Formats: sequence, structure tokens, C-alpha cells
Amino acid sequence: MYEAFEPMEARRILEKLEFRYTPKHGSWLNMAECEFGVLIGQCLDQRIADRETVQRKATAWEERRNQDKATVNWRFTTTTARTKLKRLYPS
Repeated sequence: MYEAFEPMEARRILEKLEFRYTPKHGSWLNMAECEFGVLIGQCLDQRIADRETVQRKATAWEERRNQDKATVNWRFTTTTARTKLKRLYPS
């Protein structure tokens, strides 16, 4: 940022950004979809009357998942990809 902008502007922009860990292996989008599935199954699997209750339940669920250090078991290997997606891989 400091190479592209003046220092004050770079600092202003950087203060608006929030950096997030991105896994090296597996698709982060698929991992997010898996987590949404777990969230729905463990937390949002009933009728909830209002937005505040959904927010409270989801936050409690998230804190529990983080405390338990829950992970996604990514099982889609390169070999599996080459088999399932063989039309995309040249021989």
C-alpha cells in the first residue's frame, strides 16, 4: 500500500482492511459451505422468531466451534480430482 499511495492514505486504507487466514490446502469456498452446513445442522435447525436470537445463537455457536478448534477434514486429493474431473486434465 505504501508503494502505491502516500503514507497517510495508505494508513487510512489499511485501517479499513481486516486480514483473514486462507487455508493452503482445499478450497476455502468449499470449507465455508461445509461450515454453513454444520451451522444449520447444529444451531439453526429450528424456527427462530427474530434476528437478534439468530445473531446470539450463531455467535455462541461460532465461539464454541473456535474454542473446540474445529477443522474441516478436506478429503478431495489431487488423485481424486484427476479421476472425477478427468475431462479437465490433459493426458
